[in-house]
Amino acid sequence: MRLSDDERQDALDVLEEHVRSGRLDIDEYGTRSAKVTAAKRVSELVPLFDDLPSPRPSALLNGATAPQVPVMSGDSALVTFLQRGAVPIAIVLAIVVLILSRGRLLIVSVALPLVIAMLAGARRRR
Repeated sequence: MRLSDDERQDALDVLEEHVRSGRLDIDEYGTRSAKVTAAKRVSELVPLFDDLPSPRPSALLNGATAPQVPVMSGDSALVTFLQRGAVPIAIVLAIVVLILSRGRLLIVSVALPLVIAMLAGARRRR
């Protein structure tokens, strides 16, 4: 899991606490804090705190969860519709168009579900 800025800051605060308590010297603090600042994933913090007792950064605590950040943007209803229901609805609509047009709009009946499926697939990959 990727680290947030708040989780990195928490890890730096914990390192400062270990310096204040005498478990780390200034040089080791400098080395570890540089690695914390450069860390992108929680797994990169593990070796930096492996040999230290409590306190530990919240990102390393079992059962601790990062704040939930919404992944979808403001058009989440549209995204959900495209991911779950657009293709089946487009297929039904294409069949209705094919029946009502008595075969004259065959290209629309074939193209409509394909276009909707491509749009839904493009939205899922974002």
